[in-house]
Amino acid sequence: MGAGASFAEAYGKAQTAASDTIPNKGRAFLSVRDADKEQLPEIAKGLVELGFALVATQGSAKIISEAGMEVQLVNKVQEGRPHIVDMLKNHDVDFIVNTTEGKQAIADSYLIRRTALQNKVCYTTTMAGGRASVAALRHGEDRTVHSLQNLQRR
Repeated sequence: MGAGASFAEAYGKAQTAASDTIPNKGRAFLSVRDADKEQLPEIAKGLVELGFALVATQGSAKIISEAGMEVQLVNKVQEGRPHIVDMLKNHDVDFIVNTTEGKQAIADSYLIRRTALQNKVCYTTTMAGGRASVAALRHGEDRTVHSLQNLQRR
């Protein structure tokens, strides 16, 4: 459980408690299903503002680029090497936002998630998780201890 004066603080604490600390710098991989693409620029912009470099698959990279941000293109697993799993194995990715839809994307997502876990790379499989991660990073490293009673009184 993470308790905080704000959602961002609580979420960041909860992630840390779950041994899935959100990195505060590095390279973020973004690959989202078509239904989530309209939300992608907001998350990408937040990550860029926090100092992350962006890597994305073709469809997501197009959306990010059209929103005026720099992004490195990487292959999906099915598109051949080098692909995102190779980048994870080489420790070239620090954070992942990956939403999926369809049989092949779900199969590829399994490989991404498994490799991320093996290499201790923080990832989220929802846009809400991506937004929450950006909010937690914006909140910063403040780890103030709050009693539930004091939070309830507020």
